[in-house]
Amino acid sequence: MTVAATPAPSPATAGEQSGVRLARSRRNAELSLLLLAMVLVAAYGATVEANLLDTVTADFWMPAAALGAVFLGLHLVIRFLAPFADPALLPAVALLNGLGVGFLRRIDLGEAPVADRENLAIFAGIGGRQLAWTLGAVILAAGLLAIMRDHRSISRYAYTLGLAGIVLVMLPAVLPASISERNGAKLWIDLGAFSIQPGEFAKLALLVFFAYYLVRKREVLSLASRRFLGVDFPRGRDLGPVIGVWLVSLLVLVFEKDLGTSLLYFGMFVVTLYIATERVSWLLIGLVLFFGGAYLAYVLGSTVGGPFANFYLRAEIWLDPFADPTDKGYQLVQGLLALGTGGLFGAGPGGGQPDILPEVQNDFIFAGIGEELGLFGLSALLVVYLLIVERGLRAALAVRDSFGKLLAGGLAFTLGLQVFVIVGGISKLIPLTGQTTPFLSAGGSSLMANWLLIAVLLRVSDGARRPLAGGAAKAARPAGGPPEQIHGAPTEVIKP
Repeated sequence: MTVAATPAPSPATAGEQSGVRLARSRRNAELSLLLLAMVLVAAYGATVEANLLDTVTADFWMPAAALGAVFLGLHLVIRFLAPFADPALLPAVALLNGLGVGFLRRIDLGEAPVADRENLAIFAGIGGRQLAWTLGAVILAAGLLAIMRDHRSISRYAYTLGLAGIVLVMLPAVLPASISERNGAKLWIDLGAFSIQPGEFAKLALLVFFAYYLVRKREVLSLASRRFLGVDFPRGRDLGPVIGVWLVSLLVLVFEKDLGTSLLYFGMFVVTLYIATERVSWLLIGLVLFFGGAYLAYVLGSTVGGPFANFYLRAEIWLDPFADPTDKGYQLVQGLLALGTGGLFGAGPGGGQPDILPEVQNDFIFAGIGEELGLFGLSALLVVYLLIVERGLRAALAVRDSFGKLLAGGLAFTLGLQVFVIVGGISKLIPLTGQTTPFLSAGGSSLMANWLLIAVLLRVSDGARRPLAGGAAKAARPAGGPPEQIHGAPTEVIKP
């Protein structure tokens, strides 16, 4: 009996098999990771109560359950509206957000009278407000996913968003200090019980504009003028956009009195420019411009004063916080002592003294958590942030259009840079900033803006992982020539 050999799979068959692998939505994996994250949040809350109350109350699980219900709702939205989105993004962010709510509730328990601690309501204090803000932020993210079915659609409003971003950045600088300044930095708009940090939303609007602009200008910006020390430098006439954004970042540094915000805006533009052009020279030019501008502001602050005085004072505190440890350097000194007290393993959740730290619920929440979780605990949190950034960059590499690549890459880098700015500030690596730690710090503006950022990454990753229909690849090719190339991958031209 003759047995016919099984024919090798044809290229089409192999492609179909690959398409089947890509078609797996991984939503069940996302759900499993999400449940694991909520178990960790509940365990953290139980440990806090054990240390602070010497007992674990019967309702210790309620904050984690409330958060789990909120995140489960978003999971269902993703399951139906973005079924191919990255399955690791939501659980990682939910873990950070949940631990942030748990730590803020721990502060509320520590500040409450001993007799009232066991009966502290779930929505009481800073932790309760953060839980409510989480609900609002997640609803906002779900709404964005419902409205924006294709990430390329927002490129139609790039110039409008760019203008709105500039207005949001500059608004606190032109308002009176009585309604815009906190802790020396003019980043807020305070109107009675209502307050907002417009710069948090400005970064998203500006990134959309940067991505749209650089998709169209990257061929010009990639041209080299001369080669120096093995690096191809751009033509002088092409420095205009970088000089413009640099000047705006210096204005932010001087008039809003915050190094972190200035570094964040300038850094995300330069890195997006590097992603678009693959020219290392843009990174070198950006570093020289920023550090040169910061040093110039420091020198002017020591000689001229005026609008440069605040940055000079922050730089002096950074250089030697122990010169005045009870006044000007008090916040940084206490943060360093908290990190040192935590050591490798920390005092345990609920075992530290975060109430001593000024602004522990905002700027210095990482130092307060570090005292109780130690170096290993902080390293684990940084790994979770790194995972979110990595998944964002993976979506940028996988998505098929240039706009999506620049947008996702810029968003992922911006999140990582914001974490670096705040952690570098409390660890004395760079001067203190007015930035908040994403998903951990108290405040609605930061939480909502960062959940919107995650929603955009989810939408881009959904487009990247979604299998192409039969003729979609050919349909994506613009008439009159081959598809664009960015980092060697075929992409489509966006013509809104």
